[in-house]
Amino acid sequence: MRPDKTFFDRLAEAAKVETLPRFRSSLDVVNKEAGGYDPVTEGDKAAETVIRSLIEAEFPDHGILGEEHGNVGLGRDSVWVIDPIDGTRAFISGLPTWGTLIGFQEKGRAVMGMMDQPFTGERYFADGEKSWYRGPDGERQLRTRACSDLSDAILYTTSPDIFQVDERARFDAVRANVRLTRYGVDCYAYALLAAGFVDLVIETGLKPYDVGALIPIIEQAGGVITTWDGARPEAAGKIIAASSKAVYDQAMAILQA
Repeated sequence: MRPDKTFFDRLAEAAKVETLPRFRSSLDVVNKEAGGYDPVTEGDKAAETVIRSLIEAEFPDHGILGEEHGNVGLGRDSVWVIDPIDGTRAFISGLPTWGTLIGFQEKGRAVMGMMDQPFTGERYFADGEKSWYRGPDGERQLRTRACSDLSDAILYTTSPDIFQVDERARFDAVRANVRLTRYGVDCYAYALLAAGFVDLVIETGLKPYDVGALIPIIEQAGGVITTWDGARPEAAGKIIAASSKAVYDQAMAILQA
């Protein structure tokens, strides 16, 4: 049984209660990665806890893949994919470019998803057929931009530092051919792509919960999202998202050269 938008909204509102009051406040931050920096806050943990509790009460037969509290029933036909605060570095730095990601898969394929940004009041949602935006400036259906040439494209990535040496060379080769490159904004870049403001997002080292909610938002807005080798993106890793097939093909030709 598929959930409806009302239930996604309930999950987002419940998470918002845990995240928004902690944003731009004094926070205890824990580093999860020895030898690196992978921060987690009490907001991440509390938001995922409340999301999971609502899912378990409403859909006890569904699986859950979550960043902070482990996985349950990943072999089930219906699986939720949760990232309570995507962009924790932005969150702890006071930047309103983080978001709560709530994705829904059927038989391993992402079919519904929501990205909620509580501070700006923006919500991006894929209902299984179309993608939608609701925010301070109203509500509308999302459509990607019909960019036909890489030379006209706007490219985003979280940071050039995320790439390994060989990956960085391929990313730089794409970057050299676009009109504009910007850095940062995590999940917000993918939402902007679905909304028609960005043409490419290229990243690496992503986890399934980083993209699970974003895949259907992009695809149902008319965009393309795959791994760098052209496979389905649900397992994450090296990800490319494009506003059009034309830009996707041109960027992929460079990434795979």
